[in-house]
Amino acid sequence: MTMRKRTDFLVIGSGIAGLTFALKAARFGKVTIITKAAISDSNTKYAQGGIAAVFSEPDNFEKHIRDTLIAGDGICNEEVVRLVVQEAPARIQDLIDLGVPFDKKKDGTYDLAKEGGHTEYRILHAKDKTGEAIEATLIKKVKNDPNIEIFEHYFAIEILTQHHLGIEVKKNYPGIKCYGAYVADLVNKKVYTFLSRVTVIATGGLGNVYLTTTNPEVATGDGVAMVYRAKGTIENMEFIQFHPTSLYDPEKKPSFLITEALRGYGAILKNIAGEKFMNRYDSRGSLAPRDIVARAIDNELKIWGEDHVWLDCTHLSQDGLKDHFPNVYEHCLQRGIDITKDMIPVVPCAHYSCGGIKVDTNGQSNISRLYALGEVSSTGLHGANRLASNSLVEAVVYSHRAVMHASEQLKILDFEEKLPDWDYKGTTHLEEMVLITQSLKEVQMIMSNYVGIVRSDLRLERAMVRLEILYNETESLYKRSLISKQICELRNLINVGYLIIKHAMHRKESIGLHYSIDYPKKGSSGL
Repeated sequence: MTMRKRTDFLVIGSGIAGLTFALKAARFGKVTIITKAAISDSNTKYAQGGIAAVFSEPDNFEKHIRDTLIAGDGICNEEVVRLVVQEAPARIQDLIDLGVPFDKKKDGTYDLAKEGGHTEYRILHAKDKTGEAIEATLIKKVKNDPNIEIFEHYFAIEILTQHHLGIEVKKNYPGIKCYGAYVADLVNKKVYTFLSRVTVIATGGLGNVYLTTTNPEVATGDGVAMVYRAKGTIENMEFIQFHPTSLYDPEKKPSFLITEALRGYGAILKNIAGEKFMNRYDSRGSLAPRDIVARAIDNELKIWGEDHVWLDCTHLSQDGLKDHFPNVYEHCLQRGIDITKDMIPVVPCAHYSCGGIKVDTNGQSNISRLYALGEVSSTGLHGANRLASNSLVEAVVYSHRAVMHASEQLKILDFEEKLPDWDYKGTTHLEEMVLITQSLKEVQMIMSNYVGIVRSDLRLERAMVRLEILYNETESLYKRSLISKQICELRNLINVGYLIIKHAMHRKESIGLHYSIDYPKKGSSGL
């Protein structure tokens, strides 16, 4: 049986970015989607709030551009911001044409919401399950496309470059190319060589490098780690967005997100003493940008020595809450919290990575034939902090642009047949699983305690020393073990943790999502 598979487009990941690319690329060639869990397991599915675009007066492109630039705190690429904002309505229309059921008002116009950092109502949503509605629509279309093949429970171990042809590929190596990936069939424990003309990394986020995250357990930074090891350019990893309001429940993973739209609807943050505290930190109160709200909550928790604050929506219309936020209402009710009568215990947790694999305006990385789309990429749109609901729209805009570019490239690209198949090395022992699970907990503890919402030089140095020990232990274990999802994910999370710490150490200022007590912002409250 051959251990090789050939495809025009190899798409690694099955969220909004990967599926949108796959659907559009299927017009130009054979597409193969690989995903390490079920096709529906992605961050996209968990996106509650919505997707941002200018749809009606009094909103306009300049307002959306300005809001994005302000949130990004001076680090955004303005050219990219303009491009995404201006192309957003057409790409959302593509989703509407596919059948995504965005909410409408009685008069037939779209029911637009407002979230933190936005000056106008411009968020399209499907109740409070927008991501799920988009994902379900895309999966249905992808499964019905004869030009798309889907491999579930297949894990990409590493991307194939000249390195696998015996050429030493160092950082800044000119002309580096991607020829596909080594992919593990997790069910049958085999490793396949997937050869492709074009490879797309759409592996999503990395929230599980922290103890608490809104991300599903599949979000382990695999794409960033693979491309980093292959000498691709990674940037802005210090900018990790902590969502201010996840439901406080230490036993539950992933953490349940309490959508920002609830604050847009009028819910108010209160500390453990029942005081409204946000106006002490920012004049925008509970609707200040996420980094400010997360730091304020973090500060209140430290002041009071408590594990959570409260989100109060008991003063709002009961029917309105149930109608607009059925998912949040039902989920909280299952935990014994009636949001129409009880305050919701909330805590910040890791939510979104603004940095990642550096790409150009076509979504192409510095490795030719390799594109990165969605959260795994760093386009320049988000800068130092992502504006709410700009992530889904970035994914559809860049997926479209990448297809347009890659379909032209396809005409001149061929397969690299000289690549060797996977070398099955090592043996695995049962006692090693406890080494992996323990190391994973240690990585998450190090990152949460030292590289979280508020940082310092000392904390970062300590984190780096601790992580280096885990890195050496894990690399040694990896070299002598048979391939497994657990060892690969741990290895990837350690790579990602290292990059976050390294980039945070280089950033000698507090800006956006990177806040260091050693470099307070001029004129800040010293939070």
